[in-house]
Amino acid sequence: MAVTSMIYDDNNIFAKILRGEIPCRKVYEDDHTLAFEDIHPQAPVHTLVIPKGKYVTMADFTAKASDAEIAALMRAVTKVAELKGVVTTGFRILANSLGDSMQEVPHLHIHVFGGKPLGAMLSVPRP
Repeated sequence: MAVTSMIYDDNNIFAKILRGEIPCRKVYEDDHTLAFEDIHPQAPVHTLVIPKGKYVTMADFTAKASDAEIAALMRAVTKVAELKGVVTTGFRILANSLGDSMQEVPHLHIHVFGGKPLGAMLSVPRP
């Protein structure tokens, strides 16, 4: 499927959160983004940052979003790290994209993890 033809599902859980149909524990919000706590945290800090626009993946977002939306998403990630107190201790960001990465919700979202040593990103077999 070409990036420009990705179909956005208006019934995904993040779309429902953006419309106020499902509550969230909001951490940060601006004109272009919303950040909220993950309901199944994998670290002491596990916050999701999403654009308010209808974007499925990072490729979809960077192909279609305005410069203002792109800048806002990156700034929101850093703002969340500041608000959660992990800028100086360290944090990890992760955005899954489609099937091989196991993206579960078809709305672009960036995970912000922190609050403890997170270990290796991927386990790589040694020769």
